[in-house]
Amino acid sequence: MKKHIITITGDHASGQGTASNLLKEYLGYEIYRNGQYVRKLALEKGMSIVEFQVYLNEHPELDREIEKSATNYASEHDNLIVDAKLGWFAIPNSFKVYLKVDIDISVKRAYEDNARKDTEPFKSIEEAKEKITYRHKEETNRWIEEYGVNRDDMSNYDLVIDTSNLTPEEVAKKILDEYEKWLNN
Repeated sequence: MKKHIITITGDHASGQGTASNLLKEYLGYEIYRNGQYVRKLALEKGMSIVEFQVYLNEHPELDREIEKSATNYASEHDNLIVDAKLGWFAIPNSFKVYLKVDIDISVKRAYEDNARKDTEPFKSIEEAKEKITYRHKEETNRWIEEYGVNRDDMSNYDLVIDTSNLTPEEVAKKILDEYEKWLNN
């Protein structure tokens, strides 16, 4: 049964947070963000986000707890936007969106994003690219091993958008248009 829940995942710095904020504004939905929870846990442990990914590889029970938090929250809520890397898997009856972005654009966005500095302190563009690529590979491998799912398989999603050359408003409009069709189908 379909719920009024949009799950948004995607490549690093693809615009998930911005799209979620715009959708909240347009729809009046609440946002649940797994990424904030993960960043909080990394800071509490005094780790960068990349170090925390390695830690999660060694502590799969914590990874399961993080993903289960989205499932539990969504089971008790409707009219919700879930900004989570595995939100599409954790909430299968949601409208599942994947945002893609060219790696060089992703790296530039992440490197210039002051909000990421506490957990992703990149010294250079080259380091940012290396760490973002590593993080994507580590997460993908962990989730294949832990859950048997591959986030890079685009057939998992109801909508895939390349945000490389789109404004945030264009991305949100595409999501809204396709979400309406999905709800009414």
